[in-house]
Amino acid sequence: MELPEDLKYTKEHEWVRVDGDVCEIGVTDFAQSELGDIVFVELPEVGATLTADETFGVAESVKTVSDLYSPVSGEVTGINDELMDSPELVNKSPYDDGWMIQVEMSDQSELGNLMSAGEYKKLIGKG
Repeated sequence: MELPEDLKYTKEHEWVRVDGDVCEIGVTDFAQSELGDIVFVELPEVGATLTADETFGVAESVKTVSDLYSPVSGEVTGINDELMDSPELVNKSPYDDGWMIQVEMSDQSELGNLMSAGEYKKLIGKG
């Protein structure tokens, strides 16, 4: 299982890649493996306002439907349009091609509520 050290993680199994005030968000390798083959992803519109710990979308797999939770508050500045036609990218490349949304954060202090890779490994029983 892949778990990049340079990302932040949530207890709901999302990851965050921070670049200044903007962060990229997706689901972890652990989450996609638990979900199984992802067949549909519902994402917010660009310009939508997100609140930390509230849902921003849905990932539907052959096994289940799972809510996606925003790790941070802010405005959606980009979505991964490729997931509309190829939701399996989340399974194949959860940290790269399978990213979901980009958010301009309104409160960077919320990053302090997220876990390091080591803390996330403990959460999922791999550390």
